[in-house]
Amino acid sequence: MSHALPPPSGAAGGRSPYRCRAFASRSAGVLLHPTSLAGAGPVGSLGAEARAFVDLLAEAGFGWWQVCPLGPTGYGDSPYQTLSVFAGNPYLLDLEELAADGLLTATEVADLKRGGEGDTDYGGLWSRLRPALDKAAGRAATALLADRGFASFRERAEPWLGAWCRFMALRETHGFRPPAEWDRAARPDPAAAERASVLQFLFARQLDRLRAHAAAKGVRIFGDQPIYVSADGCDAWSRPELFDLDADGRPRAVAGVPPDYFCADGQLWGNPLYRWERHAADGFAWWGSRVRHDLGRFDAVRIDHFRGLHDYWSVPAGAQDARGGEWLDGPGMAFLRALGDAPLVAEDLGMLSPGVEALRKEAGLPGMSVLQFGFGGPKAGNPHHPENVAEDRVAYTGTHDNDTLVGWLATLTEGEREALREAFGGEDPGAADLTGSVLSSPAVAAFLPAQDLLGLDGAARFNAPGRPDGNWRWRMTAADRGRLESAAPALRARLREARRLSA
Repeated sequence: MSHALPPPSGAAGGRSPYRCRAFASRSAGVLLHPTSLAGAGPVGSLGAEARAFVDLLAEAGFGWWQVCPLGPTGYGDSPYQTLSVFAGNPYLLDLEELAADGLLTATEVADLKRGGEGDTDYGGLWSRLRPALDKAAGRAATALLADRGFASFRERAEPWLGAWCRFMALRETHGFRPPAEWDRAARPDPAAAERASVLQFLFARQLDRLRAHAAAKGVRIFGDQPIYVSADGCDAWSRPELFDLDADGRPRAVAGVPPDYFCADGQLWGNPLYRWERHAADGFAWWGSRVRHDLGRFDAVRIDHFRGLHDYWSVPAGAQDARGGEWLDGPGMAFLRALGDAPLVAEDLGMLSPGVEALRKEAGLPGMSVLQFGFGGPKAGNPHHPENVAEDRVAYTGTHDNDTLVGWLATLTEGEREALREAFGGEDPGAADLTGSVLSSPAVAAFLPAQDLLGLDGAARFNAPGRPDGNWRWRMTAADRGRLESAAPALRARLREARRLSA
């Protein structure tokens, strides 16, 4: 049975002329990190399987593909704890394309193939894929000496690439220990630095091919920008003056959030905090370069943890959990003015102080409404409740941090279930009804995680905040991909109907 929502508040008088820099017209997309793509390789890649996913989106009528950050991951494998906010993750390289370029042999590619169709084995990526990529980069180093494209890439990327290559070479020399434990007199191995440079060129080349293919199909890519950097990454190591670090390069206080929906002890992220006064002194130049870099990769960018620009949770270094932190003032509108007229989206989830909403509106950025957050309390004033979703928001069934819709429905409290029934005409809605309500909302854009399109249960959850391991591993199977391909015509019809309902 399909359960229709009442029209959103204020909808009867027609749509207001909301203008959004990120989404020029009302749009719909799918959230899927490339590591989760189906394929024979040990992890999803930017190659043929990514282009096939773009084709599927275009066939189904979706205009956007949203991804998590694409940077190289460290301990914990989280794309939100990257070793660099500028570098790309070499794990995402398509191995067949490397073989076609003569950088890996057919036997080497076959040895790296996915065993069965289980989740991503990050330990295997470290022990087997990483050395193979280094081997490919070593082979490419000589061949690329006369390549004008390689020379041009290095020239364009020099503001961040040189530091990244030195960092990676020194990290290897020191057994991949954190920079605070490095010998300051050590010098980077030139061969290791060159391999790091080559891998970044190969990543940029494959991503450029994917973007060109997506553009030709009418599909745009929506990127994600973590607000903080890794404590053990290149950014804090190469630009320590921008961060609140001690003399040894260790954070004096770290980022997180107080107790919330996801975790009773809060979330202790461990990222170093910014010296915002230092950023303001040069007009937020480092951040400006970061945003320009991302907009060279993506058509729009989400700023993760937008709240941190208004006020941020500072936890003393060494704390066992995030409960003992304090709120400090962020850079506010001065930061957002410095970024200019960029196509950005504010991730404004969680417990927010009143000034966060005012800052978002002053900046003219769309926020986020997540259906799963719409039923845990009073409806009035809850921007996630389906009847309250506004045009200046991007609507989701859930994000990379949420359970799947099917998993969420199975764990609702009776109070949440009753609120859900009330919103959907007194009967229990299914996952299809919930995705339909998001697609037909007044929001400027609507995004569905691929797991919700597939109707998968909680076993397909991508990340559970506060859970120490087992995250970021889920991958589509060939059967999943086949089901989406078969459903593409019906999905296109659903999107047309959703647009009609929300017009």
